[in-house]
Order: sequence, then C-alpha cells, then structure tokens
Amino acid sequence: MSLRIRWPSLIHSRPHLSLAIVCGLIAAPLLPDHWPWLTRVMACWDILVWVYIATMGWMMAKADQHDIKRAACRQDEKGPVILAVLSLAVLVSLAAIVLQLATTKNLPDEALALRYTLAVLTLVGSWFMVGIMFCSHYAHLYYVDNSDDKALGFPDDDVVPNYWEFLYFSFTICVAVQTSDVTVRTRQLRKVVLGQSVLCFFYNLAVLGLSINLAASLLNG
Repeated sequence: MSLRIRWPSLIHSRPHLSLAIVCGLIAAPLLPDHWPWLTRVMACWDILVWVYIATMGWMMAKADQHDIKRAACRQDEKGPVILAVLSLAVLVSLAAIVLQLATTKNLPDEALALRYTLAVLTLVGSWFMVGIMFCSHYAHLYYVDNSDDKALGFPDDDVVPNYWEFLYFSFTICVAVQTSDVTVRTRQLRKVVLGQSVLCFFYNLAVLGLSINLAASLLNG
C-alpha cells in the first residue's frame, strides 16, 4: 500500500478531516506575529482538532446506519495510513506541550495563561480526537465487511449499530485500555484495537503526568 495520500481522494473520503486541516492552515497566518513559533503551531493544531471534533460530533449525532454505511464506503484503502499519521501527530502534540511548559519561567501572566490554555485544549482535544478517529475507522471496517460474521460483535444482535455503538467501543478503550462487551472477531481488527490500546495507555500516562505538572505550576505560581 502506497504511503502517498492524494488530496482529492482525502477530501472526498474524509470531508470533516479535510475541513479541519484547511481551517488550521488558514489560521496560521492570522495568529499574532509576536507569538513563539511553537505556540503558533499548537494553536493551529488545536483549531484543527476542535473543528474536527465539532464537525464529526454534529455528523455522528444525527447519522443513522444508512449514513454510516455511505460514509464507510467512501473511505479508501489509505485509512490505516491516515490513522497512523494522525496518531503520530497526537503524540507530537504531547511533546509540544512538554516543550511549552518547560519554558514558562519568568513569563508575563498573559503569556503564561496562553500557554496553560493551549496545553489544556491540546490535552483534552487530542484525547477526544483519538477516540473519534478510531470510532470512524471501526465503523468503516464493520460496514465494508460483507460477510455474515462481522468483525465486531455487539450484544444486541437484532440492532443495527450506529455511531453510538462505535463511540462506546472506542472510548472504552480510551478510558480503560480494554475492550468491553463488544466482541473482536478478526485478526485485522485485533491489530487496530492493539494499536489504539498502546497509544491510549501512553497517552493517559502523559495526561496524568502533565496534569500534575500543570497543577503544581499553578499552585507555585
């Protein structure tokens, strides 16, 4: 599978992610010039993340199983590549937070408040983004599988799953780093679940450490 991602294909298959990327790029030249480059990058990332969360959340809230199936069928074979790139970007955002918080000494209150705000927005937004993008990928794998024995088995066999079922499965892994009462039935899906579990384990550790660091900095400040 080629690692090259064509923009027309990305826009067609993932319009919400494409819109979020465009918003982040448009915001870049509009940010204050006196902001450090890393602060500007984090602000653009946060805009991208929260636009993605908002648009995906709106779509998921009103979509039925027919909408999910159409969206799943639009996604192409580049899904694992895009998922890997986004997961890497989430980890890089954590590194950016560490760098931002490591240079807060002697900063004025306004600059300090900006860095803390960006750190919180990045932590929360990136965590939600992980759950939503894996949810979308699970829905894709479920609905492109035409076999009778689907990759995911839900307890209510008579109910056609919608995004709430996939969000439940994905965010259970995000929160507890384990699966719930949903059965994983294929090797391909086990690989995806393993990848999300490892990512979420280290992300949750990072969130805990950075949260303690933020709280200590605020108390000492």
